[in-house]
Amino acid sequence: MQLDRLDSDIIALLVEDARRSYAELGERVGLSASAVKRRVDRLRAAGAITGFTVRLDPGVLGWTVEGYVELYCANSTAPAAIRAAVDRFPEVVDASTVSGDADAVLRILATDMRHFEQVLEQIGAQPFVARTKSVLVLSPLLRRPSTPPPH
Repeated sequence: MQLDRLDSDIIALLVEDARRSYAELGERVGLSASAVKRRVDRLRAAGAITGFTVRLDPGVLGWTVEGYVELYCANSTAPAAIRAAVDRFPEVVDASTVSGDADAVLRILATDMRHFEQVLEQIGAQPFVARTKSVLVLSPLLRRPSTPPPH
């Protein structure tokens, strides 16, 4: 799907605040509320917008430890198998296969260091995991939601 400037502007405004009304969006981009609704409906139908959500502060919710874990798999492990294994852990909030030495990288949130260690032990005990390497986040420097690339 090719996005034009108006589509990109509407998406950026929704990423900033998904609770904006079609009227407010229209005022900001120079369209009527009904024209904005049609565009949003088209963006949803095309899969560019997959849903509407809120952004939360993990620390306020009790997740005080954040870490990234590199997974090194024994033999050749399919991405679907990795996903199925880590999907069982609500502490795993992001998981991606990656290039380089590791097979996957996980982002884990935990309530404290003991909790992080327990999750890491459980993930490391999966039959396909040869080893893990983890780093803990000290201070998040930049967190940005995804938006369309600039035109």
